[in-house]
Amino acid sequence: MASGGRKVTRARTAVVREGARIATSDGRLRVGTGAAADSRNRSIGVFDSGIGGLTVLKALVESLPGEDFIYLGDTARLPYGTKSNEVIIRYSRENTEFLLAKGIKMLVVACNTSSAVALGEIASDTAVPVIGVIEPGAQAAVRASRSGKIGVIGTEATIASGAYTRAIQRLRPRAEIYTRACPLLVPLVEEGWTDNEIAERTVAFYLESLKASGIDTLLLGCTHYPLLRSVFSRVLGAGVKIVDSASATAATVRERLAALRLARISAHGAQRFFVTETPERFVRVGRQFLGPQVESAVRIER
Repeated sequence: MASGGRKVTRARTAVVREGARIATSDGRLRVGTGAAADSRNRSIGVFDSGIGGLTVLKALVESLPGEDFIYLGDTARLPYGTKSNEVIIRYSRENTEFLLAKGIKMLVVACNTSSAVALGEIASDTAVPVIGVIEPGAQAAVRASRSGKIGVIGTEATIASGAYTRAIQRLRPRAEIYTRACPLLVPLVEEGWTDNEIAERTVAFYLESLKASGIDTLLLGCTHYPLLRSVFSRVLGAGVKIVDSASATAATVRERLAALRLARISAHGAQRFFVTETPERFVRVGRQFLGPQVESAVRIER
């Protein structure tokens, strides 16, 4: 992967070109660099359609402070939630290929839409362990709900896939599940509009029917939505628990690393960030999600 692009001094970013697809003779994707190195010292790859996956990365860093992470935000092509399944799968595969070429030991699909639509496709073609956010999120919602009345909000593609409904019903067959696609929330978060009048009115509009249904738990089925948690709480009131998949996904990753003996023995890990567009904006908004460690991002060309 050669750099060859121009530097953007202000945001300490650069442009690099993606490498070629890495595959075995039977067509399965594989880790492409440093195969002889100790796998425990490899990074964990995380991808999302944009900035929202940083909520998952934050939980991962807090749970696994000694691990290194490589994060890819496909900011040039978001949102995924309004795309066709075919396009979502293609984008998800391309993100996976990029991270595999970095020599990762595990892949976390932090995007709910990709997890709902493309996880099976990715996992079947990828030689490293792959973990999505749907199952952990469903488990968190089932644990939180007393009445079994659970609301699920997400992108259009995530809700249309029925992935959360199926996952919750497997865990709690008699659960009453109320779903709502909220396509305007991702653009609001990407703009940094997470606690103003526009955000509150939009959230109130989307959640009106779920509130009337008497849910006692709201599952945030999109990694962007935790940034709107305070707005959700005001709209729904104190009687509704709000859960997301970030902490549950981090716990699943920790357990899987231990089971596979892939956990890294280190006191301090590091994070690297790649985006497909507007790295300066990613750094600015990303700090709201993860904090000051989002110092720079590298732009890759598609």
